[in-house]
Amino acid sequence: MRILHTADWHLGDRLGRQDRTDDLRRAVERVAGYCTSEKVDVLLVAGDLFSELAPPDGLREAIRHLQETFGGFLDAGGAILALTGNHDKENFCQTLRHAMTLAAPAGGRPGDLVPPGRLYLATNPTWLRLPDRATGAEVQFVMMPYPTPTRYLTEESAQAYQGFDEKNRHLMRAFTEWLRDVRSAPGFNPALPTVLSAHVSMQGSDLATRFRLTAEEDVLFEEMSLLDEYAYVALGHIHKPQFLGGRTHVRYCGSIERLDLGEKDDEKGVVLFDVGPEGLLGEPTVLPLDATPMVDVEIRVPQAELPALAERYPEAQRALARVRCIYTAGVDNREETLRKLEEIFPRWYDREMIESGALGRTLTVGEAPRTKSFEDTVRDYLRQELCNHDDDLRNAVLARAETLLGEVQA
Repeated sequence: MRILHTADWHLGDRLGRQDRTDDLRRAVERVAGYCTSEKVDVLLVAGDLFSELAPPDGLREAIRHLQETFGGFLDAGGAILALTGNHDKENFCQTLRHAMTLAAPAGGRPGDLVPPGRLYLATNPTWLRLPDRATGAEVQFVMMPYPTPTRYLTEESAQAYQGFDEKNRHLMRAFTEWLRDVRSAPGFNPALPTVLSAHVSMQGSDLATRFRLTAEEDVLFEEMSLLDEYAYVALGHIHKPQFLGGRTHVRYCGSIERLDLGEKDDEKGVVLFDVGPEGLLGEPTVLPLDATPMVDVEIRVPQAELPALAERYPEAQRALARVRCIYTAGVDNREETLRKLEEIFPRWYDREMIESGALGRTLTVGEAPRTKSFEDTVRDYLRQELCNHDDDLRNAVLARAETLLGEVQA
């Protein structure tokens, strides 16, 4: 069975004033192209299919685009397996899954052998089996959505916690116990080659740039030995592509697009691998995706730097840009400088004009690290205050805050 591993699509996302819909759709279409050109049997999406910033009409359009883009793949007998991540809206995804199951009842119980030719969305931990299109041989898939209280804390005693630390301990314990117990559960076949897909942070991975999530909020999986039983472990959540601790079969494929400035140097792609009756066949292969360039621009002498700026940034017209410009009143024309910057970087998402000599952060080379921005202060405050609230409410408030912050920046 040939499987394509991808994750973190964040459909409907935005960055500041920039709607990322077109960028993300192009990436999704490239993934669909690989499904055809590489004769893929199963497309495995390891969480964060949608963005928490997507409005209802944006989610509807994202689903319509998926239907158009992957209709041919499904009609030809391909299958899509997806699971929910921390940025997917739980209530929306549960409703979507129920509607899909009502329209095409299949795979209702853990361990069921399900037919190809459709999308399966796991909103709770589960497993299923799929037959290979050519041989009929079965591959088993264990699907572990991001650990949230509604998905994993089914015991009343685990639902009482104070703050992120205690909440995350309960979640990681439940996540680990479920993963440990699944192999002895009724309906699980240990003789079959099995692929694990999970949306979670793993110990030993590069966690330097989490996406809209602090280390305090995140849940860290530590029992790496549990992963050795699987033919392949398809991970989502961390946007930087990597494999873990020498285990080339345990991988984050990374996001399909650069989604913030922390990812500006990441090469994006998807991972292709084959599974046979004895497990993984050969080494996984990374297939590249053409990601949107991102630039962080600081201009200190506009009159000297603006004429050469387009040459300095040859992809400026396409790039998502954060621009900081220091100008001197009476020397530089502020409005003319803004106009020229708009021409050079039409896709700027964050822009700051700083008057030289004004009170504020130092303007010298080697300046002290910047203090936390207003936007990050707002985000951190809201996350802390909403720690013990329902995830859907929390995501709705954070999404509304992002919209307002984008309007302020514009």
